[in-house]
Amino acid sequence: MLTENILTLTIFFPLLGFAVLLFVSRERASMIKLIGLITTLITFGLSLVLYFGFDDQAAGFQFQHQQVWIAGLNISYFVGIDGMALLLIVLTTFLTPLALLGTWESITHRIKEYTLMILLLEVGMIGVFAALDLFLFYVFWELILIPMYFIIGVWGGKDRIYAAVKFFLFTLFGSLLMLVAILALGYLASQYPGGQFTMNLLELYGIGPRLPAVLQGWLFAAFALSFAIKVPLFPFHTWLPDAHVQAPTAGSVILAGVLLKMGTYGFIRFCLPLFPTASVSFMPSISVLAIIGILYGALVAMVQTDIKKLVAYSSVSHLGFVVLGIFSMTEEGMQGAIIQMVNHGLSTGALFLIVGMIYDRAHTRMITDFGGVAKVMPVFATIFMIVSFSSIGLPGLNGFVGEFLILLGAFKSKFLNSYSYAAFSALGVILAAVYMLWSYQRVMLGPVREGGLYGGHTLSDLSVREIVTYVPIILFIVWIGVYPSTFLSKSAQTTKQVVRIMEDTQRGSKTGTAEVIERQTVRSSNQLIPEQ
Repeated sequence: MLTENILTLTIFFPLLGFAVLLFVSRERASMIKLIGLITTLITFGLSLVLYFGFDDQAAGFQFQHQQVWIAGLNISYFVGIDGMALLLIVLTTFLTPLALLGTWESITHRIKEYTLMILLLEVGMIGVFAALDLFLFYVFWELILIPMYFIIGVWGGKDRIYAAVKFFLFTLFGSLLMLVAILALGYLASQYPGGQFTMNLLELYGIGPRLPAVLQGWLFAAFALSFAIKVPLFPFHTWLPDAHVQAPTAGSVILAGVLLKMGTYGFIRFCLPLFPTASVSFMPSISVLAIIGILYGALVAMVQTDIKKLVAYSSVSHLGFVVLGIFSMTEEGMQGAIIQMVNHGLSTGALFLIVGMIYDRAHTRMITDFGGVAKVMPVFATIFMIVSFSSIGLPGLNGFVGEFLILLGAFKSKFLNSYSYAAFSALGVILAAVYMLWSYQRVMLGPVREGGLYGGHTLSDLSVREIVTYVPIILFIVWIGVYPSTFLSKSAQTTKQVVRIMEDTQRGSKTGTAEVIERQTVRSSNQLIPEQ
């Protein structure tokens, strides 16, 4: 029984910690932190049960659990995961306890409420990646807005209210359009002979590809806009720097490490298999926006004086690579995009922890206020260097694997059909080296500030707790860089199926034969659905 419901247990276990904390006095700060940490660690342990119990060779969704929720509308609690969802769930449960541990002493007020919001946020994030009912997916998607709004708005910087409202409004606007598209898709399913209104994603995989191209285009646009805002894809990125800069460190880690991946996840899970004809039509435009984001994010990051804002703009650039990999519609590009989602969560999450830890000591994030920090904090400098190399994409570390596969996929893509996409996006790799190494040089190297004071404070090297926070991140940075097949094998079946659907769609558009379109529809509805 426990094994059959392990996915549901993983999703909702943080609520157990949430419930326990409701009965703990807010004056008992240490106990509150400990309960939050233990809860998230157990949730990570449950996600490892999913990881080791997952069959790499099986197509479709595993660990499925379905229960009727609203019978009249054919809505159910329906969850299940494939390899892509598995990797993102493990990333979520991995980063959440590290975000709490790394900011153990950073939050000094309303600690109980802060921990409650983190646990509620974790439920929503895992739920998004596991939901196979579109109504359930939307509930989890919107649930995330509430705790993140409060995390930014209550525990953020001086402009936290502005940043929180901007984040909320941007995301809500895209979400409402997606809701309209979800309802329309469910209604259209009822218009086919023998059909009925349904929110079941696996059933809709057989409906979406049959829709007329124009209708697919409108529905794709509604879904894609919501996901593009969440990524964020240029030019929908303007909420991100404000949210990152104003959010507390743990909020920035989770926002960059997990929440942004919900957008790229959505493109692969919903847009491509549900609306393959529209996906092919929109592919050139979205790929161009991805390249603009890669270059724009890197160039703007290069001129930042606030190191946290530099890392924020680097996310715009890195996620542009992920979107390009997805819309190359090749196995290499899509595999690179999925592993790069994980890589970005590790490296950028670690960078935000680094910024948070040095800010806690110096109470400034201005690059010009630093210099020679490596002589004062040698352990910190070493970790910063490794994570910077990871973000740049140094061979042997995780970032290289994702970027190499994405560029390879863009280079050989029959859909993009031009080497220029790979050539221009490769400039982003060079620019990343410029802004990361230049910022490292200005902060870490050179002479120590007069009197050893930074922002009027002396700096101490990392504590044991802080080192323990970074060790597992660095372990995975090296592991993925040296032996990526451990993780690539998990998502291989997902990418093969989606790419096959897209190739059949392109073949159908060229030949105009009904047989090819029908064959693609059968694959989208059957190959993504395992035998029950």
